[in-house]
Amino acid sequence: MVRPASFGFNKDTAVDNSFQNFTEVEHLDNIEEKALAEFDQYVTYLRKNDIDVIIVDDTPEPYTPDALFPNNWFTTHQDGKLILYPMKPLNRRLERRTDVVEMLEMCFHVSDIIDLSPYEEKEIFLEGTGSIIFDRVNKIAFACRSHRTNEILFKDHMKKLGYEGILFDSVDEEGKPIYHTNVMLSIASDFVVICGASIPNVEERKLVLDKFSSLGKEIIDVTYKQLKDFTCNVLEVTNLKEEKTLTMSTRAFNAFTEEQKNKMGEYVQLLHSPLDIIETVCGGGSRCMMAEIYLHEQLYV
Repeated sequence: MVRPASFGFNKDTAVDNSFQNFTEVEHLDNIEEKALAEFDQYVTYLRKNDIDVIIVDDTPEPYTPDALFPNNWFTTHQDGKLILYPMKPLNRRLERRTDVVEMLEMCFHVSDIIDLSPYEEKEIFLEGTGSIIFDRVNKIAFACRSHRTNEILFKDHMKKLGYEGILFDSVDEEGKPIYHTNVMLSIASDFVVICGASIPNVEERKLVLDKFSSLGKEIIDVTYKQLKDFTCNVLEVTNLKEEKTLTMSTRAFNAFTEEQKNKMGEYVQLLHSPLDIIETVCGGGSRCMMAEIYLHEQLYV
């Protein structure tokens, strides 16, 4: 997780991220301080629940208002791969940091670094786990087409990783493409949270839902109203006691029905913390704030 140094409204991402709504909070004082307080409170809460969190401090320069969303610029994999991704917004490309990569190489076994960022020069984008929802156990990945998720690069990347890639269209209530897959889909070990209504093509929706059913996953189907409250922007994390938890914002937690919470609670412990300022200003939630480390730790004697 990256502790922000230049938190603020990013006009570059607001072009296609309808979750950003600065008008709701522009009257508030000390927005940056409030966002930092939310971040620190969340990290403290996660650690109290035995979740191992590595914190990297953002730097004041260059200006990177979305630096607290590291999941978009890199992913790690159990076979030692570290992958860097091409991002559409110009100021988000500045979030990629060699010192973070070097820190990961020092602390974990990194066998290969795959840098896809040169695709930015060709206006081809694939924004990490914003674009790609990995089912790492079954080696299947899901993505909705958008300006941030290039279909050809997704297919090629999945083939090289040895994943089956499933693509579909996803739109908001106004019929506009949803910019990131992780605002309409989250995959946990035993269930998925998905806004099925956002997949307008009946055949594609059936393909996606049938795939989850065939994998034995319970489907938590949320409404558009719940989607707007970041119910799909959640992440299953295993804590240091090998217990499964589902991390989310308090806004998302409150948006789930009691029946949905009870179903998920059969499989995971539900963890939530207030992220109202971060979600409203930046249009990203709990899941976006976490870049998972699947690499094996270095053992020093």
